[in-house]
Amino acid sequence: MKTRDASPGWGFTLLELLAVITVIAILVALAIPALTRVQDAGKGAACVSNLHQIGVALFAYAGDNGGKIPVGPKAPPFTNPASFYPSTGAPTSLLSLQSGVPAALGLLLETYLTATPKVLFCPGTDQPVDAGAELAKVGRQQAQGSYYYRHGGNTALFDTPATVIPDIRLFNMGNNRNGLPVRALVLDTEFLCPPDLVAFNVKPRTHHRQKFVNILFSDSHVSSRSNADGRYTVDLSDYSQLRGAFNNILTVFEHADAEP
Repeated sequence: MKTRDASPGWGFTLLELLAVITVIAILVALAIPALTRVQDAGKGAACVSNLHQIGVALFAYAGDNGGKIPVGPKAPPFTNPASFYPSTGAPTSLLSLQSGVPAALGLLLETYLTATPKVLFCPGTDQPVDAGAELAKVGRQQAQGSYYYRHGGNTALFDTPATVIPDIRLFNMGNNRNGLPVRALVLDTEFLCPPDLVAFNVKPRTHHRQKFVNILFSDSHVSSRSNADGRYTVDLSDYSQLRGAFNNILTVFEHADAEP
């Protein structure tokens, strides 16, 4: 009886085996980018859904508070560079201050996002984030979400004694520094900084591979906008730019205000 190994007509030659391996490698190389695009699209859609829910919460808050959007609290005296809220109403991704007091979008948690607090975290994050652990900090220490909130549009590094919590109405938000109507309220953080600032818990926080951002506008609609030119990236990689951090964040919102 002839065995498979004994017959010259059975099996692959080394050349054929290498050809098969090459074809498989090419197919895998073609499939991975397609799979990545599908995953990115899914995370982008989930992010849009999150922002829609935040929009519903903001409208509910405004309905219960005479049209006002959540702003505050009053910033405490600045004593620590790890405090990301040195001035009242600064554009921020914070959910609570170092004292644990809820701030910005964190003001929605107790009543308006009680059942869905994790909508404050984008599923398209480029860095690992434990949303549950971050939410557990609210009420105890400084906590951050995934989205910049326009807040009061204050770009100062420190409050003055005369600083008060601004009174901003959802349906009459005024004009931005470029004279255009204020429209953008919440958007994905795209934040870059020097690596050694990690000692102060200042870390890069980017989303969607920095390719696009999702934006919640004051009329409650959500749109995706390209970040191919970096216009929505707050790049503080150069230490000289740190003092202008809040100005840079507000500039990003002003780019969004100008979107069609």
